[in-house]
Amino acid sequence: MASDGQKVVLITGCSSGIGLRVAVLLAKDDRKRYHVIATMRDTKRKDKLLEAAGDTYGKTLTLQTLDVCSEESVKQCINSIKDRRVDILINNAGIGLLGPVESISIEEMKKVFETNFFGMVRMIKEVMPDMKMRRSGHIIVMSSVMGLQGTGCVGLDGGRWKLGVAISVFKSKADWVTFFIAGVVFNDVYTASKFAMEGFCESLAVQLLKFNVNVSMIEPGPVHTEFEVKMMQDVAKMEYPGADADTVRYFKDVYLPSSLDIFEAMGQSPEDIARCIKKVIEARRPRFRNLTNSLYTPIVAMKYADETGGLSVHTFYNLLFNFGPLMHITMNILKCLTCSCLRRRTISPN
Repeated sequence: MASDGQKVVLITGCSSGIGLRVAVLLAKDDRKRYHVIATMRDTKRKDKLLEAAGDTYGKTLTLQTLDVCSEESVKQCINSIKDRRVDILINNAGIGLLGPVESISIEEMKKVFETNFFGMVRMIKEVMPDMKMRRSGHIIVMSSVMGLQGTGCVGLDGGRWKLGVAISVFKSKADWVTFFIAGVVFNDVYTASKFAMEGFCESLAVQLLKFNVNVSMIEPGPVHTEFEVKMMQDVAKMEYPGADADTVRYFKDVYLPSSLDIFEAMGQSPEDIARCIKKVIEARRPRFRNLTNSLYTPIVAMKYADETGGLSVHTFYNLLFNFGPLMHITMNILKCLTCSCLRRRTISPN
């Protein structure tokens, strides 16, 4: 039970990764400002959380069962909280889906939306009326840079990241070493679920401001988690019935190696994202959108630089399919420049 003055923070998806790390970070707050309710669908997977939480478990951190895909489970969890009071809701639970869209069934697609989008909606609907009545609350949603742009690219020029490099790369082959791509093709369904989350929350945020309730989107790029590693390993071994041979080859021989390079060179850790979320929670005026890695800012800039959409689509197509081998070399160079002793992590907002 929360003490006087403590904010009650409910977090979904805490069995591993970002959810686990943000739960522990807030529970270990030096000033004990938070009472964390860490939730997960299957509490048999609680061991990693409890180990990381240490002696905060039972004090500033408690554990609850919650399945965001079940309205009954959501209601039971919220009703078990004293006065149904949730000051900060962190919607973190989510699943991914990767591969050629021809080989993905509609049922698999629905499962992603059921967790990522409707799971978020269920949580918000359950806590929002009480937040509005109290005229206080903060809803944080774990989105993704893929909720803003279906594909991504950033450029490096003299130590500064800028959009112009990605555009000018086609003007001269001498510009090859000044860019790298973060292509996220073959994430069509996952990306669509994140776009849905962004649109829903952008509309809702306007309404909730009237009730002094803030909505904040957390938008990471690649993050090193068990979720990502396992997914990459699994999809590399799978067959893709319904997809043509060329598409499967591009997926396995071009996309997957490039993605692994990008994760190694640019990936943030769950701890990085947890620190960003804590900054957003503690901000005097929380921002609606929060890119955790400012190296991805040009992705958004490129999307809106051309209202027809042709600039980003054709740029990313050429970088991924025509210049893939050189990109692989560039990413290897980047990995050397961003080794653990020299890597400069960018955690926004500053």
